[in-house]
Order: sequence, then structure tokens, then C-alpha cells
Amino acid sequence: MKGHLQGWPKDLIDLDQLTEEQITQVLDTAKAFKEVSEREIKKVPVLRGKLVVLFFHENSTRTRLSFETAAKRLSADTLAISSSGSSMSKGETLLDTARNILAMRPDALVIRHGAAGAPSFLGRRLPVPVLNAGDGSHAHPTQALLDLLTLREAKGSVRGLRVAIVGDIAHSRVARSDMTGLVKMGAEVRVAGPPSMLSPGLAEEYGVRVFTRAEPALEGADAVIMLRIQLERQRGSLFPGAREYSRVYGLDTARTRLLAPGAVVLHPGPVNQGVEMTPEVYESPGSLILEQVTNGVAVRMALLCLMVDPPESGALPAR
Repeated sequence: MKGHLQGWPKDLIDLDQLTEEQITQVLDTAKAFKEVSEREIKKVPVLRGKLVVLFFHENSTRTRLSFETAAKRLSADTLAISSSGSSMSKGETLLDTARNILAMRPDALVIRHGAAGAPSFLGRRLPVPVLNAGDGSHAHPTQALLDLLTLREAKGSVRGLRVAIVGDIAHSRVARSDMTGLVKMGAEVRVAGPPSMLSPGLAEEYGVRVFTRAEPALEGADAVIMLRIQLERQRGSLFPGAREYSRVYGLDTARTRLLAPGAVVLHPGPVNQGVEMTPEVYESPGSLILEQVTNGVAVRMALLCLMVDPPESGALPAR
């Protein structure tokens, strides 16, 4: 089909598919598109006439709206489908639903699904680019890319940064993609959480340092990514309660003093204030949580441009 960049995968399932150079290309392209979002007229004709299908089988607010905004700012048409509004609620299979979507001649399919592997399954069977917007506990590559962009903007470079990821590591697709992307881009990554929320073999699989207490992970960190407790993916209670979790692993003003000067705080959202972090930390100057939302639109614009209509065919915005 028309125009994939040389060496790029057809689909984006996780960041282990991309080289450091390709990730840098996404971030550089996102920077250009972020400037578009600051204009009075926030649209460019990059994907005019293209159809992007947003198939969200699992509930989402930020990611769905971010992809929809990104597609519309590129002048693409969008078609949004949810599980409750599709024939899957009547027993239709995922593949049959996708084939019916394909009959509408889309140019890209963005999918979020509760089952790990669903985007990969469809990517092997459909000719159009499939972009993973989160699948089970497996991966969330666009979240990791926007986190990388946010850190690069705040610190100038990701290479050499000490980044702590704290929370429910075992059930977090964001953590997996963040670990992959951060290590690939040269960061030192530390993860911390209750033993019941740490998967075996993390250090060996991802090249990260693993702690069962928050303090050693936070000590001297340039950035911290706090994670939501994934109650919907847990089987049984893995900690005594929210108050106890917050006391041991939550980010409060006292724990921020362990961080390096000028450290920044990220969170993929939604934030449970008073559990993962206190309201004071959420509102602090080092909190880049809302900047992540802004960067999410730019990153998804970049990916849609690179994967659906690569630059040599027409279209990065004028600088």
C-alpha cells in the first residue's frame, strides 16, 4: 500500500518495534505538529480525504479524545466505534467486526482492547496500519511516546535521565511501554511497588532496577512516573487498602524532597489524588500531567502522519 517509511513496521503494537532513530523521528515530528496546535487555525491538510477508524472496545476518555483530535487536526475523517455500539455486543467476533470496518475502506485503524494481543491479531490480518491504543496489560506505545516527548522537552534529552516508575507495575501496560522506550532512549529506569504488583524477571527483561520500597527508587531521580492501581485487572486484593498504599507508595511533599533538584512528575491518568499523589504534588510546578495531555495530541498526529501518509508524499507542517 502507499507509503510506509523504509524500515518502519506496518503497525505500531509496542515500542520494541521501533529503533532509537525512529522514536526520535516521531518526537521531532510531534514537536512540529505541537506548533500547529498553538495556531489560531489548528488544522493542516495532511490527511485530507483519509478515514481513521477509532475502535475502542475498552473504555477510554483521554486516549480516545486525543486520537480523535489528532486525526481531525490532520483533516482526516474519523469513525468512532465502541464495544457497546458494535455487533460484538451481539456475539460477533473481533475479526468479523474488523472485516466489516475494512469494508468501509479506512486508511488506519486505532484500537483499544481489554485483551492483550488484540491489535497484533488484527494487524496480521488487515492491510491498513493498526495502531495500538492500549491492549490489556501488554502495551500502550503512544502513551510512552508522549511521556518521552514530555521528558525531552522538560530536560532537553532523555539520555542519562534517572526515571522512577512507581505503582502497579505488574498490571500496567503504560509501565511496560515506558520501560521499553526509556531504556531504549538511554535513561536509567527504576521501578518500585508492592511485591504483589511487581512481575518476576523485570530487571532481566527490561534492564531496570527493581525496588519494593518507593524511597530508594525516588532518591536522586530526575523524573517520576506515578501509576494508577489497576483494580480492573487484578484478581483479588493485592494491598490492604488505599490509605495504606498511599502511606507507603504515594508521592507527597516529603517524598518529593528525595528527588533531584528540578525533578518532574508524570502520570498517565486518571489520577486518584490522595492515593498515587497528594493534591499538593499534583498542583506543584514540577507536575507535567496536563502537558502530557497536550503532547499526546502532537504525538498521535505525528504517528498518523508517519504511518498513513509519510512526509515524502506531502506533508509536514511549515515551520
